[in-house]
Amino acid sequence: MKKKKTSLNPPYLGPRLQRAFRYAAEKHAGQTRKQTAVPYLSHLMAVTALVLEAGGDEDMAIAALLHDVVEDCGGLPRLREVRKRFGARVAKIVEGCTDSFSVPKREWIDRKKDYLREVKHADAETRLVSASDKLHNVRTILTDHRQQGEAIWTRFSGKKEGTLWYYRALSDEYQRRSPNRNTRELEIAVGELERAVRRKSAAKKRQVAKKRTRKKSANSGR
Repeated sequence: MKKKKTSLNPPYLGPRLQRAFRYAAEKHAGQTRKQTAVPYLSHLMAVTALVLEAGGDEDMAIAALLHDVVEDCGGLPRLREVRKRFGARVAKIVEGCTDSFSVPKREWIDRKKDYLREVKHADAETRLVSASDKLHNVRTILTDHRQQGEAIWTRFSGKKEGTLWYYRALSDEYQRRSPNRNTRELEIAVGELERAVRRKSAAKKRQVAKKRTRKKSANSGR
């Protein structure tokens, strides 16, 4: 099997991408990552970088910058504005990365189950942008878990069990069809997160067992 040659010609990144960055910065102004002081724009920039590093073009980079603007900044009217300003292809990818078009949002579990069904039929470029979003999310969760432990799960609507289930289900779906650089990296990151959680859980059980043993010993010596 011949190796696919990597193109050394970078994609054109022009004024449209700059306008998209300003648009994203304006619409997400004041928003932060879940229960942190980290500006939400940092996530959008990171996802855009992952898309470009995986071979995405300008439209895909713009969609990466705007992938949450519909869900978090206005619903369907915002999607229509994205289509008008940045074109149908960008809007299609953004729509494919959105799990809620209404305000207030529906129940978390219903939105996630519906999104999993939608991803099964998404085209390759939508799957790349979506997977890049999830990859940055999981890497951030993994880093925060190392630093803060189990306390991080209170940030998430799905808590620990729901969050782990969702990212595992998404990763498995991405791997099922049209895998790419970032779906493979997501598989690695999800596996690392699952192992980290298991280690933390096992350590906690050992601590509890030790406390019980010490308590029994103290009581027997009375």
